[in-house]
Amino acid sequence: EPGLGVSYNEALNRIFVRLMGEVQLEILTDIVRERSGVEISFGQGRAAYKETIVSPVEGIGHYEPLRHYAEVHLLLEPLKRGEGLKFETVCSGDDLDLSYQRLILTHLKEKTHLGVLTGSPITDMRITLCSGRAHIKHTEGGDFRQAVYRAVRQGLRSAQSVLLEPIYDYTIILPTEQSGRAISDIRRMNGSFLPPETQGENSIIKGRCPAAKMEGYQRELSSYTAGRGRLFRAFGGYDECADTEKIIEETGYDCDGDLENSADSIFCSHGAGFNVRWDRVREYMHLPSIIKLGRENEEIKPQKFEKTYSQIKAEDKELEEIFERTYGSLKRDKRQAFKPVKKKEIVYKAKPYVRPDKEYLLVDGYNIIFAWDELKKLAAESIDAARGRLIHILSNYQGYKKCELIIVFDAYRVKGSSREIEKNGGVSVIYTKERETADSFIERTARGIARKENARVRVATSDGLEQIIILGGGALRISANELYEEVKNAEKAIREYIEKNRT
Repeated sequence: EPGLGVSYNEALNRIFVRLMGEVQLEILTDIVRERSGVEISFGQGRAAYKETIVSPVEGIGHYEPLRHYAEVHLLLEPLKRGEGLKFETVCSGDDLDLSYQRLILTHLKEKTHLGVLTGSPITDMRITLCSGRAHIKHTEGGDFRQAVYRAVRQGLRSAQSVLLEPIYDYTIILPTEQSGRAISDIRRMNGSFLPPETQGENSIIKGRCPAAKMEGYQRELSSYTAGRGRLFRAFGGYDECADTEKIIEETGYDCDGDLENSADSIFCSHGAGFNVRWDRVREYMHLPSIIKLGRENEEIKPQKFEKTYSQIKAEDKELEEIFERTYGSLKRDKRQAFKPVKKKEIVYKAKPYVRPDKEYLLVDGYNIIFAWDELKKLAAESIDAARGRLIHILSNYQGYKKCELIIVFDAYRVKGSSREIEKNGGVSVIYTKERETADSFIERTARGIARKENARVRVATSDGLEQIIILGGGALRISANELYEEVKNAEKAIREYIEKNRT
């Protein structure tokens, strides 16, 4: 049930469920007992807080251990209450390839980014990709994931954050003589109210109140009205928390100790990576700042920049020095540049065509889910449901095409996980192990099949970098849109076959 918002906290070894009221607690307890035979209990609940920022800020993320490279600069801007998260890019394609930009936006959307006050999810914010840099040889798909996560976190650490709490829109119906007591309680709970309306012997009070304060008020209302008072609540969005300091102290969240959500960056020096604290990243960053701070209260805007020839030469020299420290000096004869080039006639011989014995299709599962609109909408409610739907769709497609179909899901961030392989009809479903990305598994598998078998290997993904690697390994690639068209054509052919055989 997507509305329950079930999540697991590995550090606390607890399951958290998003509920509204004690009735849902009782229903959920009964359902688990009936279906699983397990008696569960619930601890004291707490409001589902969120966090946002007060003013625009730049977030910088750099990830450069040996033979890896990625740097990302983001602009984080606050939005109006209730607008949620929005992701954009204003980065020029000349500065960063469009495939990398799409990859960065995917990484921004795929993760629940946590705030720095209580570790609650962030909201009401626009995050804009303004600049970034990749290395022509050393950048891999996972490098930008690390740089993006660190850039968001570094921006949050640099900004002034605000804690938001859920608000109820409530309606209280109670005897008129008890309305004074209700109004006093609402003020005590930091709530607001409209002038009471009279309806016969009863009064109707409407307003807004923090959800945490109003929890359990139904029992109190029933007690002092002898059961005649009724409370109706509906979720009314989020607003700034009145007890921020108290909540932060009770939560005890250590943002610097949260290693899964680090704000620090990794830089390279003398052939080895080293950690740089979030507040010193500006001293080491390779790209110039993307914001220009003006006069007080002046709007912060992205700053466009161009590299000069001397800057480019200095960067190339620095990279060459790092290469020589790592792999030894480059031995080049400078006189070779002045020798004339001898032209050789190249004769191309076409290889005879050999019909493949098998056909393989490897699918990057999460990449396809977030590329297909119907699965993307489903994933917003439940990623498990989207994953199951994709497996079902491709099972039908595999039955029609009669190919070896492998779906790979990226589980590299699941601590302690080992690689899991499931068989679903004629489809192999693989969950990667810890520290193993889907694209690295697909790359190795595609190369392995090409070496061992006379097979036609295709890989379905819209990851630009992965497509380049796949082509280099001898496999064919198809985009998410091309796979979608193939699946729809297969479904159409299956329906036509069924209709034909019915008649």
